[in-house]
Amino acid sequence: METWRFIRSGLGSPAYNMAMDEAITVAHSEGKVPPTLRFYGWNPPTLSIGYFQKAAAEVDLEAADRLGIGFVRRPTGGRAVLHDQELTYSIIVAENYPGMPSGVTEAYRVLSEGLLRGFIKLGLDAQMMQLESGAKREANAVTSAACFDAPSWYELVVEGRKVAGSAQMRHKGAVLQHGSVLLELDVDQLFDLLRFPNDAVRQRMQKSFHSKAIAINTLRSELGLSRVTLDEAEAAFQQGFAEGMDVQFEAAEPTEYEVALAEQLMVEKYGTTEWNMRK
Repeated sequence: METWRFIRSGLGSPAYNMAMDEAITVAHSEGKVPPTLRFYGWNPPTLSIGYFQKAAAEVDLEAADRLGIGFVRRPTGGRAVLHDQELTYSIIVAENYPGMPSGVTEAYRVLSEGLLRGFIKLGLDAQMMQLESGAKREANAVTSAACFDAPSWYELVVEGRKVAGSAQMRHKGAVLQHGSVLLELDVDQLFDLLRFPNDAVRQRMQKSFHSKAIAINTLRSELGLSRVTLDEAEAAFQQGFAEGMDVQFEAAEPTEYEVALAEQLMVEKYGTTEWNMRK
C-alpha cells in the first residue's frame, strides 16, 4: 500500500490557501514531495472565484468588504464558492500515478471517490452521477455564478442535491484537485456577494439554488441525525480518501521549500489585485 502525506493546515488567509495548494503542486511535479492530501479552512470567511470568472462583473466586491468577507481567484476553474463553515480539501498527485486516468473528467471521478466514501461514513446516501454533455450545457444556461449551482461531469449528490464542489488544474505532470465540503451554508450571504441583472433574477436564481445544493448538517437534520463537527468530518473524509485511493496517510507539515514558495506566491500572485481582478 502506498503512503501519502497528510497535511492538516487549519485556518489560513485566502492568499495563503491558494498559494500553498500551488506550492505543493509545484513541489510534487518536481519530485520533491509525495502525493499529498491537505485539509484546511479560511480566515476570514472567503469568496473564491474560478480562474475564468470575471470578478468585476460577477462579484459584488463592495458587499464582500462591508461584510468582512475575503476574496481570492483560484488557479482552478469552476465558479464562486463562499468558504466558511466547511472542510476544504486539496489532493495533489502525478498524472501518471497508477490507475489515474489521463482525461480530466475521469481523473475527477477517481479522485472524488474519497469524497463519496466520506459522505457515506457520515450517514448520507451519497451517489456519484455522470452528467451527459447535453444536460450539462442546458443546466449551465440557467445557473448563477455560484459553484454549487453549476453542474459537473460527475456530480456527488444526496437525494438529487449537490453536496460537494471541486475543481482541477494540472502543472507539469501533477494534478491538483481541491474543493469544498459544506457543513453549513448561508445561501442569503452567498447571493449577497454575487451580481445579478436585477432583483427578480437574483430571487429566481436563489430559489433555484436551494433545490440544487445542500450542506451536510442541513441534510442530517432533515434525516433526524445529529450535527457533524469539523473534527468528525475530517476523520470521515481522511478515511474516505484512504479507502478511495487505496493508500495510507502519514501526518506531515509542508517542507521549507513549499513554505518559501507559498510565501512568494502570496506576494507575487494570490495577494495581488492584478491576479484577483485579472478578468
